[in-house]
Amino acid sequence: MSKSLDTEKLELEVKSMYREVAETADAEFHFETGRELAERLGYDSDTLTSVPDEAIDSFAGVGYSFGMANLESREDVLDLGSGSGMDAFYAAMNVTETGSVTGVDMTPEQVEKATDLAGANGFHNVSFHQGYIEDLPFENDSFDVVISNGVINLSPAKDRVFEEAHRVLRSGGRLVLSDIISERQLPESTKNNADLWAACIGGAEQVDSYTSLVEATGFDLSEVQENTEYEFISDQASNACQKYGVKSISLSAHKP
Repeated sequence: MSKSLDTEKLELEVKSMYREVAETADAEFHFETGRELAERLGYDSDTLTSVPDEAIDSFAGVGYSFGMANLESREDVLDLGSGSGMDAFYAAMNVTETGSVTGVDMTPEQVEKATDLAGANGFHNVSFHQGYIEDLPFENDSFDVVISNGVINLSPAKDRVFEEAHRVLRSGGRLVLSDIISERQLPESTKNNADLWAACIGGAEQVDSYTSLVEATGFDLSEVQENTEYEFISDQASNACQKYGVKSISLSAHKP
């Protein structure tokens, strides 16, 4: 974490941006949102028909990692940074009603929207909680799979996120995520820009450092792949991507 980054300002910036994503999905952001993005990344269109439209409209993920996740019936899944619930509802279609999906997000408006959508659309095995992914409100060994999509890069304490994911996973459990990384070290001016952090750029860790953080927590890394279909859309974001190799990856790891 950059020593000059104002983490309180960062949290306010992130909450503000993703409050707007929840409430005004068609606003202009540094990144894409919605169904067209989801389908281009690899989400199955037939499965998406069972996901509430309002959740899809606010989808702001950076990759598709469900192919790696291989979710099965009866599994308990935790979604870190669940937003308006798109990935949680999609996961629920995979684990069926014999499993469960729990989402955690720090933005109240996202949690409220996702909770309302779950109730209105009969997702009885899906629940959402307001909280921080660095300090999860769950017991040890509670889940079979932890998923996340474009969120961990927003945390200034990524080591804590991976430690918490490891803690709440059962032995043999899987961590499967998509996130934004960089090929080269970002300059301090970018790392200290709260707006670029909230846009999923300023907090991008170099890919080797990112995977090292995962492994240092005790995970065995299984697979890393680049999500070539993802791209940022604002000029400011695109310039940073080209200059520093900022891009999307998906990875899977397991807890021995």
